[in-house]
Amino acid sequence: MIKTLLTYLLLGISLLTPTSGSRSEVEVIIRSYFVNETRLDFMRYDIPEEVKLDIEKKTGQKFFKNFLYIWKVYSDDEFIATAVIDNVYGKLQPITFLVIVNSKGEVIASEIIKYREPYGGQIANKNWLKQFEGKNYSSAYSVGDDISTISGATISVNSITKGIRKITMLINSIGKDL
Repeated sequence: MIKTLLTYLLLGISLLTPTSGSRSEVEVIIRSYFVNETRLDFMRYDIPEEVKLDIEKKTGQKFFKNFLYIWKVYSDDEFIATAVIDNVYGKLQPITFLVIVNSKGEVIASEIIKYREPYGGQIANKNWLKQFEGKNYSSAYSVGDDISTISGATISVNSITKGIRKITMLINSIGKDL
């Protein structure tokens, strides 16, 4: 009975999760960024309307939905990071991405989970994504100055850059309330 209930619950979460893979696949990616064994606490977070509107205004980009999937990351019982999965629009299709932010609010890693456009997939390149490491909510995110451009992927570059900035701002704003 419990096993069946858990199966349906996980199936429901995987269908609601805007990723190409399952929740467990995303958790494998999150764990790959940490040396020690980690505990992940998963939640669906409903973004408070006033926080959402403020961040959307500051970044010039709307949240894809009114909620996000968030994992709090612990080593033993110590909170060490927050991982957030979100979508942004590319030219025509959503781009699903993951951002991992340490307890100081700095980006540890970012990863493209699913890229659906026929062009511009270079944004999934780990070397390009490394430039976000160490950035936080107050960092400069100017494409062409602080963030490298990619020929043929202008919309995707701008979308992911705003999306990562948006997540760092959200974590700064609500991190203690998670």
